[in-house]
Amino acid sequence: MAITGAHRAVVFVSLALGAALAALPFGAAAQTYPTKTVRIIAPFPAGGLADVLARAVGEDLQKSLGQTVIVENRPGAGGNTGANAVATAEPDGHTLLMSSTGILSINEFIFSRMPFDPDKAFAPITVVADMSMLLVVHPKVGVTDFKAFLAKVRAEPGKLNFGSAGNGTTGHLALVMVQRTANVQITHVPYRGAAPSVQDLISGQIDGLFDNPPTVMSHIRAGTIRALAATAPQRMSILPDVPTATEAGLPGFEASSWFALVAPAATPKPVIDRLHADTVKALRQPSMEERFGKLGARLVGNTPAEFAAFIKSERAKWGATLKPAGIKLD
Repeated sequence: MAITGAHRAVVFVSLALGAALAALPFGAAAQTYPTKTVRIIAPFPAGGLADVLARAVGEDLQKSLGQTVIVENRPGAGGNTGANAVATAEPDGHTLLMSSTGILSINEFIFSRMPFDPDKAFAPITVVADMSMLLVVHPKVGVTDFKAFLAKVRAEPGKLNFGSAGNGTTGHLALVMVQRTANVQITHVPYRGAAPSVQDLISGQIDGLFDNPPTVMSHIRAGTIRALAATAPQRMSILPDVPTATEAGLPGFEASSWFALVAPAATPKPVIDRLHADTVKALRQPSMEERFGKLGARLVGNTPAEFAAFIKSERAKWGATLKPAGIKLD
């Protein structure tokens, strides 16, 4: 049968329509997202920084996205339980994760089995906030600065007892890192949570610990414990007189806690870009910076590409520390 001009026109229109339909999921995603309630999974109990950040960001996203945004707490397995719920969710931007340092850069080294591949399961959006940990000691230790502390633990290997919120927590892993970096021995005493470890530090049952500012700030100000160093690259605005570990004699030592927003892998780029722009806009509000600055947190808001590079550097750093240590939680 001969192909007429009309037939050619029909074929051309069909091909063009097919191409348009093939591109529709990505183009339409940018224009119509979101189409239903957005869930942000906080993979830790309510009240922690991941939960508080998720609710603060979610409140602003609800306004900018024009849809209900809810925060759902799914704790367990060092954050892996909640993270896996996001890793296996539909990649359409309606299920997000307020991740932690552990989920994306630590857990793979301390859990024998991971329910997801942290390198492939998520699409980075932005680091929301980071927070330096503080090395704090009881006054009975008899040191007032980090250099004196290092001298003491080198002279008395294994004598000092350091608590943590539990095996595999960032406080425990910071202790492992300082022992490896400074080549010192400190005895680890794991607790079930930060509160009991801090209480035992105040009473002098243990000698020190690494923990986040909200847990220890009131006791530092009261003089019941001493802050010797911050673990971030820069000093904390709420404790400007406390040097970083690098400044105090341990170059390159960094062990911050950070929290970040991610989506399931394969989430369309236009959706990631929309979420990134709206989240960064929320983080740049003076009220947000003031609120979290008082807790010792620094709001970040980097690009997805910068965040992806940051994850790689964090995994390399923690892997170099944790693989030789052989710490396993299962």
